Amino acid sequence: MPAFEGLPELKPRAAARTRRQCDACNGTGYEVHTGEDGVARARRCACTGEEEPERLVKAARVPRRYASCSFESYDALNGSLGRAKAQTMKFVEQYPIHDFGLLLLGPCGVGKTHLAAATLLSLIREKGVRGLFYDFRDLIKEIQASFNPVSGTTEMEILRPIFSAEVLVLDDLGATKMTEWVRDTLSHIINTRYNERRVTVFTSNLADEAAQAVVPTDERMRERPLLRDQIGDALRSRLYEMCEVILLEGDDYRRTVKSTARRNGPFG
Repeated sequence: MPAFEGLPELKPRAAARTRRQCDACNGTGYEVHTGEDGVARARRCACTGEEEPERLVKAARVPRRYASCSFESYDALNGSLGRAKAQTMKFVEQYPIHDFGLLLLGPCGVGKTHLAAATLLSLIREKGVRGLFYDFRDLIKEIQASFNPVSGTTEMEILRPIFSAEVLVLDDLGATKMTEWVRDTLSHIINTRYNERRVTVFTSNLADEAAQAVVPTDERMRERPLLRDQIGDALRSRLYEMCEVILLEGDDYRRTVKSTARRNGPFG
């Protein structure tokens, strides 16, 4: 496949390596088309045997609360949230030209999980991506439960889809007690996906020194540990390589808009 001006060449993904080479996509699984606006965009090639989008959505395990999240339904109540929305939409539009992920940082209630879910759902429905959504705390509990001899599952059975998902959303990174075992497990996940060049979208409401250099830390985050303190220097450094950092600032949407709407609603 020829390179496009200003864009890196698409690299064949693991699933494509086992597939017969396709003249249209050169084994990448994606075709790149340049629109009338001169912008190159990628779409899933017909040779992949595109699956029913809603079946892929179900397999992605997006929690019911976030299953209807979209960019259209995201309320960008200030400039920071508007920029975050634009950045995540651009990420979806350009996928899979890039092989980096996203790290959404901000206090509770600014819509990090909404944007992460909207990103994954858009990639699934628009580009046929095989994705997976996990809350970090739930993942740790599932792995711990697998140690029970009557559970019927093993740690590797849980981790295998985490490792292999084309796009993984790992929500609320660091939102649990970071024992040595938890940190080792997280390191295994991040390093495996890094080495396989798989795209990961993280969210966290922990403060980050990189963010502090740009904007003052929100008072809701000041007394929380730094992300680096929670996950360690090595993993935080790896995230710099893997992800574009997106900062979100604003009031807690659940306390302001949502609660006000309930008080002033038809039963208020």
